[in-house]
Parts: sequence; structure tokens; C-alpha cells
Amino acid sequence: MIIDALNQFLRAYIVNPTLTPNGVPAGGTVGFLKILQKLCREIKPDKIVICWDGQGGSKKRKLINKNYKGGRKPLRLNRDIKNLTEEEELQNKIWQQIRLVDYLNKFPITQLVFESVEADDVISCVCQLPDFKGWQKVIISSDKDFFQLLDDETIIYRPTQSEVLNKKMVVEKFGIHPTNFALARAIVGDKSDNLEGIKGVGLPTVAKRLPFLAEEKTYTIAEVNEFCKLSNSNLKAYRHIVEGHDIIKQNYQLMQLYSPNISIQSKEKIKYIVKNTKMTFNKTFTNGMMLQDGFGEISWSDLFIAFKRIQQYSKLN
Repeated sequence: MIIDALNQFLRAYIVNPTLTPNGVPAGGTVGFLKILQKLCREIKPDKIVICWDGQGGSKKRKLINKNYKGGRKPLRLNRDIKNLTEEEELQNKIWQQIRLVDYLNKFPITQLVFESVEADDVISCVCQLPDFKGWQKVIISSDKDFFQLLDDETIIYRPTQSEVLNKKMVVEKFGIHPTNFALARAIVGDKSDNLEGIKGVGLPTVAKRLPFLAEEKTYTIAEVNEFCKLSNSNLKAYRHIVEGHDIIKQNYQLMQLYSPNISIQSKEKIKYIVKNTKMTFNKTFTNGMMLQDGFGEISWSDLFIAFKRIQQYSKLN
């Protein structure tokens, strides 16, 4: 099980109202742990890898497009925290993330974070590790970027949407094969990352006008361009795609995860850490932390059972 950590943390942070005994918000921390427990109960993983965005993770992509992830509105909670200023709320969010990492460090899981590297690239690298060849890999994220990584061994679970997708289901739902999904999204753009696409062209239009993208064969931007140029149709979509070649090319650089934007040295570190992380679990210390933070009375039996199973699997392998 490979978790897009920030994606799930922010989901919990926004909706979970839990406070510590001192009245400090801790919903992101406890909410993430609740999500983790539910995932462990449903998926029953033999190994868990949690991937965080590194500091300055967007830097490399912003060198390609300075507007990448720009203009994002500040997170808004679905409730008021009247006792915190805006700055105190920001510091609290940071504290919650640090506290969550402290918890996860006590668990039999692997955490990965690299400076100037986004979690997307780390997740892609983990999926491609030789050690996981033959494993079923479940990516946990609501992000459509990961559709491109789906194959015979990799699926995605989107908790917010309560949706599980494999490569066949992606083709059936979108009319686009995962091997061509990054190309399709490069044409469409991504508002969440502030990336403009081709005007008037969405994923349904791509699937309808470029039906060959549903094939397992990997197509290139040049082949799409050639198809649009040779089309006898006067449809605006074809003309706009040809005219927007440079936009599509740049978007593809930013969106594709087939070849993750990560150094060889970092790839080797990921391989080493995943292989050598000790699967230890300090239950007593964890219970003490939970009591201190005010959620020790919650039943964590399913989570602890999962940790025991992971430890046992690690010893046997």
C-alpha cells in the first residue's frame, strides 16, 4: 500500500474537529491515523510505504512553468477555530504534520521524503522498484495524476471518491488507456495545478476525437499532432490541438510520471530505505503519545493488528 501522505493528511485536517486536552486542533493527525486504520482493515497490506512532498518539491517543475501550482487558495476548514489567529493556524498545521510523522516513525512502515522532490515522483519510483515486481500495489490518493501508473499489478483507491480503479476500469470510464493518460491530461490541462490546456477540450473530447488513445500502445505528441493535421474534419478541437503543440509539450513534461523527475542517487536511496527499514512497533510508547494528545480512548485494535501482521510478514521474508 503506497500512500500519498499530504493528500490524505489535508483531507483529514480539513474535516476532523479533534482537539488535544489543551484545546489545540489535532484533526489532521488523528484523522490520518483513522484513515490509515480503515485502509489497513480493508486492504490488509503486507507492506506500507508513505510518501511526502519534500521541501521545495515543486521547484523543478516551476523552472519549467513558473505558474505551476500558483494561485492556490489557502486551505479553509469546514469549521471555525476562533481561538487561533491565521498565523497560529498555520503553525498548528505544521505541528500536526510533524506530530504525525513522529507517530508514523514508531510504526512498522516506511516513510519517504526527499528535498526538492514531489511525492508523485517518489510514488512512481516505488511502483517501479524491482523488489515489488509481482506484488499488487495499491496507490492511495484522490489525484488523477496516478491513473497513468496503473498496470496489471497497480491499482488506485481514491478514498474521497470511494472509488477503486484498475487499468481496465480507467479505459472503460474515460476511454483513455493509462499508458496515454498523461498525454491526454497534457492536452486538457489541470486547473488544480494551474496548468492551462487546450481551450474547449476536456477528457471526453479527447476520448471521442482521439479514440486510439484507448489502446495499450503508447502514443506520442507528434503522432497526435499528425493525426489532427491529416483529419478531414473541420472540428476546432483538431486545429486547437495542433496550434497548442507547445502547451501540450510543456504540460506533458510537468505531468508525466512514467519517468519520475528524481535523481539516480535519490532512486538508489529509495530502493535502500524500502528494503532496509526495520519493521518495529513500540505499542506502549504509541499509546502514551495518544493519551497525551487526547485520543487514546479511540479503539486502534485494527491498526495494531495490521502492524503485527506486517511485522510477521517481514520476519518471514
